[in-house]
Amino acid sequence: MGIVVGGGQGGDMNESYQNKRFRRSGTDRYLAGVCGGVAEFLNVDSTLVRLVFVVLTVLGFSGVFVYILAWLIMPAADEKRSLLEQIIRNFQGKPSND
Repeated sequence: MGIVVGGGQGGDMNESYQNKRFRRSGTDRYLAGVCGGVAEFLNVDSTLVRLVFVVLTVLGFSGVFVYILAWLIMPAADEKRSLLEQIIRNFQGKPSND
């Protein structure tokens, strides 16, 4: 009699974590979809993530800066590359749609 980890799902649980990508949401968005994407990644309500960003901003922890940085780094749900990577590739003269 042993302890079963993952509720008997076996490899399915590990595969779902491996396939998770940190992306901006295409459906749950108010500005750029950052909070919706973080919420999808963490499996929490997006309102909670938005509230955390507001609290961090009010407390002086630069929530706006973190949001803008995440917007540049996180690719959109339907994109292969982030906005920052596309800007860098365009600056280097490389095509951004490989």
